[in-house]
Amino acid sequence: MYRKIALAIAFSPRIEALIAEAKRLKDLHGSELVLIHIGKKTQELEARLFSILEKQGVNLKLTKVVWEEGKPAKKIIQVCNSEGVDLLVAGALKKEELFTYYIGSIARKIIRKAKCSVLVLIEPSMDPRSFQKIVINGTQQAQTPYVIGQAIELCKLEKAKQVFILNEIKMYGLKMATISDNSELEISKNRKKLVNEEIQYVEDILQTIDKGELKVNIKVTSGRWAPELAKFSESIAADLLILGGHENLTFFDRLFPHDIEDILGNLPCNLLIIKR
Repeated sequence: MYRKIALAIAFSPRIEALIAEAKRLKDLHGSELVLIHIGKKTQELEARLFSILEKQGVNLKLTKVVWEEGKPAKKIIQVCNSEGVDLLVAGALKKEELFTYYIGSIARKIIRKAKCSVLVLIEPSMDPRSFQKIVINGTQQAQTPYVIGQAIELCKLEKAKQVFILNEIKMYGLKMATISDNSELEISKNRKKLVNEEIQYVEDILQTIDKGELKVNIKVTSGRWAPELAKFSESIAADLLILGGHENLTFFDRLFPHDIEDILGNLPCNLLIIKR
């Protein structure tokens, strides 16, 4: 799926675990690997990095290390664009403090502005494993068929054991179904009809996709899709949550919480943002 994978690195305690995770993904996808560090290059840091790469069995001939100085998010995105990166991997804290939210974390800025897909890992492991429980956003949006298609391909590669697609009943339709003068039986029928329509929407997309041996479960919720996705992912202890990227993020989205921003403030699990 990904021909070139980049990893944004900082010399923090999690650097080796992130490199181990990036190597697993590189091997899984048969990709080239680009390591990006924003900060001054020194012999000491370079030696430390190459020591970790050698320990993790990373082929240095197929790995490019880019050292840049400047604003981290801006420089990371610039490198991804110039290198033709398909997937950027970055670490992030599971829960952000209110102060961090308004200042804007590096991971948040990258997700907003990167042209490539972004994988955010909240608990990278020195012994990385495949994603086994994956939740996909199936809410009706312009990019949803593409996102589901890409997500299913990833699920097949990862040999995921449990795959869920979560869709939502449109709140307008739900309100219209429940505020009418119809009997409780009629209201129940209308609600069931809305649920079936959302299930059918996802099934129609899945019919165009080769699912291999995957068993895909479709779930429908009546709440706002972002909080419901986070809640559901946490309830099943998902390994990965997959969403489509921002489309035409407006000025007001930057001032007030956007749906995806809600999830970023308290990540339930690892997060993949798929962009075209």
